[in-house]
Formats: sequence, structure tokens, C-alpha cells
Amino acid sequence: MLRRQSTGWQSNTNPFSTAPHEVAGAPFTIIGLRGIVPLMEAPLSKTDDQWRELLSEEQFLIARKKGTERAFTGAYWDHKAHGTYHCICCHEPLFSSQSKYDSGSGWPSFWQAIRKEAIAEETDSQHGMIRTEILCSRCHAHLGHVFEDGPQPTGLRFCVNSACLSFEANPEESVDSES
Repeated sequence: MLRRQSTGWQSNTNPFSTAPHEVAGAPFTIIGLRGIVPLMEAPLSKTDDQWRELLSEEQFLIARKKGTERAFTGAYWDHKAHGTYHCICCHEPLFSSQSKYDSGSGWPSFWQAIRKEAIAEETDSQHGMIRTEILCSRCHAHLGHVFEDGPQPTGLRFCVNSACLSFEANPEESVDSES
């Protein structure tokens, strides 16, 4: 996972090294509770005006300005179709419906990401608590938070705002999962 540090996004090939490595001009460090993972493609960067042209007002406020939607109101909190959930900003595949479950929280919840490197983490100390914010590692869109109270096998609950996701159905996945 990528973790934002005060010096920016950094990646260390040696987990004990403090020297940042450059990827397309952007420093990255891959650290986190869930291990060290390889880098993905270079980050996608746009100005706020460019994001506003691509997103609805709600999507912009949540994904780009770290907002949230009210529980039990998003399009995907109770969504049961089979397929893949993508980042609304850059269409990066993030979660499979096979890892989606009903956490009772009112937001789409997943017990794992499609790939570890698809999700970046950042410490969030707003609202009088310390949580782990999750972001799309490609475009740094705010997705929600990850908690360690999810089901096995990971014990994780990726709690995601519906407004930050798009969905691509995969009928073959439903056939495979029903077998």
C-alpha cells in the first residue's frame, strides 16, 4: 500500500531504508499494516477544475474533498450484482463483488481489494478520532476508511462511499460464484 507521508507519496524498495524512490517524478513509499507491495503505474493528477468537469458535485465533494455520504443512501450499499467496482475518477478496478458483504454500516463494505496496490492509506485524525483513510492509489481519490473489524479471511472492513465507485457487471462471475 502507498502511505502518504509529510514529504509526499514515497516508495522504499528496502523497508528499512528512508531514501525515497522516484516514479514518474513523484516520490512513493510502500508501507502499511498490510505489507509491502509493488508499485503500480504513475499517479493520475488533475486540477480541481478538471475533476469538476468529470464528476458530479457530490462525487467531487466526496472523492476529491474527502467528504462522505449519509449511511444507507448510496447507490451501492445494498447492491448485490456480480462484477467489479471501479474508482469513479480514474476507473481503476478496486473491489470485486465476491469480497463485498453487508457490514450493517450503510456503506458498501469489502473484506479485500482486488489488488493490495490499488488502495493507498493515510492516517485521518479528523472528527476527534484516528482512522485509516483509504484512497485510490492511482488518482488519490478519497474512498472511505478501512477498519480491522471485518470478516475472515482478512479481518478487514473497507468501508467505501458509493459516490466514489462505478460498477461494471460481470455475468460470468455470478455463474462461477453459484457453482
